[in-house]
Amino acid sequence: MLFSINHYYNLINNYTFRDFIKIVGSPKPKKSRQNLNPFKMKKVILCLIAMAGVATAPFTTQAQVSTTQQTTDEIIGIVKAQWASEMADPNNVAEQFKNISDEYTEFNSDYSTRLEGKAISMRLAEATGKDPGRNMAAEMLNPKVQVYGDVAILSYNYAGVMKNKDGEMKPIRAKSTRVYAKQAGKWKLVHANFASDPMPN
Repeated sequence: MLFSINHYYNLINNYTFRDFIKIVGSPKPKKSRQNLNPFKMKKVILCLIAMAGVATAPFTTQAQVSTTQQTTDEIIGIVKAQWASEMADPNNVAEQFKNISDEYTEFNSDYSTRLEGKAISMRLAEATGKDPGRNMAAEMLNPKVQVYGDVAILSYNYAGVMKNKDGEMKPIRAKSTRVYAKQAGKWKLVHANFASDPMPN
């Protein structure tokens, strides 16, 4: 049976400090336990457990928040490092894909079917890297990371600027989702969905 914190507090209010002494502080603990009603003994034990749980709860929550924030910073950092690598050298595909799983899958607006495997995505990236046009700026807007154990989901709006072969600058927009899984202690991208985000009419 599950009890609320208020229930435990009510139990505490229903017995006296002497009841605690009969359990933990009596010079004759055996006799004291015999004199204490068995049901009341259970109440005392439950309350002691509850008080210990309430005391440690803030520390547990703080640790969880810290771990989640650390994961958030790490995941976002991985993506931004990939973008920086792409802008610095579009042909360095190995560096761009170093944090991508071999089983990687991808949906994007350029192809009607799902891309299966890291290898095919790398071949497409190598071909794209030969294009004279290149990304000049990349920004992550409204990022959100949801962490579930060894899985992290990053969603965000992408805003960038691309220079085409004629030297013209064009804005780029996208709605993106990336799914990461921890493999051998490292976060690896296992799936991504890069959806188009057309300008409103």
